[in-house]
Amino acid sequence: MRAPKQNVRERPFIVIWEATQACPLACLHCRASARPDRDRAELDTDEAIDLMAQIAALGRPTPLFVITGGDPFQRPDLELLVRRGTELGLPVSVSPSGTPTLTRPALAVLHAAGARAVSLSLDAATADGHDAFRGVPGVWDLTMNAWSEAADLGLKVQINSTVTKHNVHDLPKIAAQVRDRGALLWSVFLLVPTGRGQALRSLDAAQTEDVLNVLYDLGQTIAVKTTEAHHFRRVCLQREALARRGDDHVRVLGLGSLYRRLRDDLDSRGLTGHPGRVRRAPLQVSAGNGFAFVSHRGDVHPSGFLPIPAGNVRQRSFVDIYRDSELFTALRDPARLGGRCGACEFRAVCGGSRARAYAVTGDIWAEEPACAYQPGSFPYQQELSLPGA
Repeated sequence: MRAPKQNVRERPFIVIWEATQACPLACLHCRASARPDRDRAELDTDEAIDLMAQIAALGRPTPLFVITGGDPFQRPDLELLVRRGTELGLPVSVSPSGTPTLTRPALAVLHAAGARAVSLSLDAATADGHDAFRGVPGVWDLTMNAWSEAADLGLKVQINSTVTKHNVHDLPKIAAQVRDRGALLWSVFLLVPTGRGQALRSLDAAQTEDVLNVLYDLGQTIAVKTTEAHHFRRVCLQREALARRGDDHVRVLGLGSLYRRLRDDLDSRGLTGHPGRVRRAPLQVSAGNGFAFVSHRGDVHPSGFLPIPAGNVRQRSFVDIYRDSELFTALRDPARLGGRCGACEFRAVCGGSRARAYAVTGDIWAEEPACAYQPGSFPYQQELSLPGA
């Protein structure tokens, strides 16, 4: 596992700021249940700059700062905010929506203001599938054009894909597009049933294991990470131990038919079998433990998918909330975990998605619903060096 250079109890590795909930799209999975118009209670320009100044004052290594939404382009002060954040020393990225505002001139403005990267969403391998997921026709074309234009301008591009039962078989095709078009990183989100996403069908635990192992295989070819799939760290540790032993991961881990179908598809597209590439190890960052989310109204959450605020930057400093709030400090204690997560030897490197546990059970400390692992069942425990086991 990769650990952040900073002490994540003192400063986050990454802060996501929801600049607005305004967005003309109607995405099926939208965490924010985005709205057509801006909320009058959004942080204003001065408040947003003050937030960035507090984060920058934490010092180096400075947390990554991502401006998301809704659609950040709905804020007329976006250029100013990117420029000011950059001047403060923050590495600023923007996560725009695939709307008519996503043009080359708009991206050029962000780049000139100092933005280092943009993240774009791609949730299907075809225009029809992606546009249906986003709720508006034409989003696929806008996104693909923006991908090319951003890269041409010198912006790094991250591609985000949310996985559900309806699009899981598109993963190899999307991976091929990431390889062929080029991207800094492919971030695969496991659906958390919150906001509009409550109406979608999540993968079950066994299917999730299959998908995470496919993503491990894919790491030989492209840089891939997961979001709200902390047990990917466990999968990586298991697969590395099995590779050292030369053992069959399909048999030992009990992988199913979905793994075989997706793996065969990867093989047919030349997306596996590149041993010369160094696999990107997962970063040990999770909700409240290296990660913080600030809502458009200034509420500070451990995750954008966990609708429990720990405080508001209008009443208390971001730094105090992150370091000392009851919720954030509790999330850094694996001893609080319940069920299989509490008994699991991987709990200190994984901990499960607290957002998914809360969304599914109403209990933030419940076991990870999308994890099939039974604690103690991995046969080569002696080959694992695990803290807190």
